[in-house]
Amino acid sequence: MTRRESLPVRAITLEEVVAGADRLARMVRSSGYRPDTVIAVARGGFMPARYVCDFLGVSRLMSVKVQHYAAGAHAVTQARVTVPLGAAIEGEHVLVVDDVNDSGKTLQALRPYLDDLRPASVRTVVLHEKQGTACPADFVAESIREWRWILYPWAVVEDVGQFLCDMQPSPRTREEAVSRLHAEHGLQLKEAELDRVLFFGGIRLDQD
Repeated sequence: MTRRESLPVRAITLEEVVAGADRLARMVRSSGYRPDTVIAVARGGFMPARYVCDFLGVSRLMSVKVQHYAAGAHAVTQARVTVPLGAAIEGEHVLVVDDVNDSGKTLQALRPYLDDLRPASVRTVVLHEKQGTACPADFVAESIREWRWILYPWAVVEDVGQFLCDMQPSPRTREEAVSRLHAEHGLQLKEAELDRVLFFGGIRLDQD
């Protein structure tokens, strides 16, 4: 994805994550698919995968890392598996869980990798899927028609910190940072959220 001066962002709440995982679990249950193993795509798939495990009563939860996007919507050159599964899935019915399916490159990289491990079957679920993806998921909680960068509650410090670092010229005060996050990204952070972004991101601003 090409960086832009104005990058529209949609902030997702924890309540929306739970509701989305609920919808996915109901879709999977209604389809008749009965997974033995849930695989979270690290790192965004961790939280929705845990909810899906709870809702579907699946105790075997694993993870695999596919590197595609870095912080703040910076894309790497090619999606690839960088941290493999830690156990066998041969003969298992597998459900892969991720937060967002944007270009589809993550699922494209993951599917042949999993096929080589000889599972009995694989289904994929995502909280959000954007139009035009090259590799649609099997189950989608919500389709995104108008492109937005999706900001999840587990990535606020990382993504918003990168948004602030990318601003040219850099904001000098907290008030300016708040104003430009709203103007350039449509974001309105709570005070505690902004405090965490600044503190853990090591971002120093002048006092207003």
